[in-house]
Amino acid sequence: MKVLANDGISQSGIDALQNEGFEVITTKVAQEQLINYINENKVDAILVRSATKVRKDIIDSCPSLKLIGRGGVGMDNIDVQYAKDKGLSVINTPAASSESVAELVFAHLFGGVRFLYDANRNMPLEGESKFGQLKKAYAAGIELRGKTLGVIGIGRIGQATAKIALGVGMKVIAYDPFIEEVNIPLEFFDGQKINFNIKTISKEEVLKQSDFITLHVPAQKDYVIGKPEFEIMKDGAGIVNAARGGVIDEVALVDALDKEKISFAGLDVFENEPTPAIKVLMHNKISLTPHIGAATNEAQDRIGTELADQISKILKR
Repeated sequence: MKVLANDGISQSGIDALQNEGFEVITTKVAQEQLINYINENKVDAILVRSATKVRKDIIDSCPSLKLIGRGGVGMDNIDVQYAKDKGLSVINTPAASSESVAELVFAHLFGGVRFLYDANRNMPLEGESKFGQLKKAYAAGIELRGKTLGVIGIGRIGQATAKIALGVGMKVIAYDPFIEEVNIPLEFFDGQKINFNIKTISKEEVLKQSDFITLHVPAQKDYVIGKPEFEIMKDGAGIVNAARGGVIDEVALVDALDKEKISFAGLDVFENEPTPAIKVLMHNKISLTPHIGAATNEAQDRIGTELADQISKILKR
């Protein structure tokens, strides 16, 4: 049986699939050529990340397909229910990248409170000639310890983010329309473990009380954070989105930054991805990464082996 990993797969995933007798194809096939390629090669399973889309046209036109796999969490680039109705298996790896995304959130937070997003732009340009002025400009940083982190969406990734926050010494509050409370075990290198119980509160209270907001929600029709939500937030708060583009109204975000309602933002995902708005890219109060939340070697290894395990169980049963 043939598996097309169109957006790539880790070597550990390739090895695991090959050990089970699968032929793994890692050729990157252009979206418009996928149907012909799948049919000509009689591909049994296609694995994608966020780049390749598996819509009704592919599902209807490729009778050899038995399985669609998404390396990661979000499934918005796949017509999931349609595929299932047609008898295809659809899988993803919701837990594999949680820690990687959570660490990126804190990379943005640590960088935000110490102005690294701006200092790293200006030091190469003016560090030699205006060192003293830059030092003064970036001298009013704050610590994360003792501050309140508001987690909107306290699923797997939200909980992984909360763990880091608790370890840093932050207070964690959360809003989630589907979860009333979570038990978060904080495990240390020497085997010690402390459990924290977090009961969710209203979104409005999270926005009012939080020094920093982090979003961990799926793609949806309406903005989760727009102009009304920015108005509720604390003056000078920071916000990070490493979830999905389109859950923050970027026009309202830029306006809130310009008016100094919020102090900084960290974005790993964008409304117009993969061509983000130039006002967002050029804003001196936004920390930017190009959708790399799950892009660590460790996460990709976990994603690859987890996909391989699920594919073997489904296609070889």
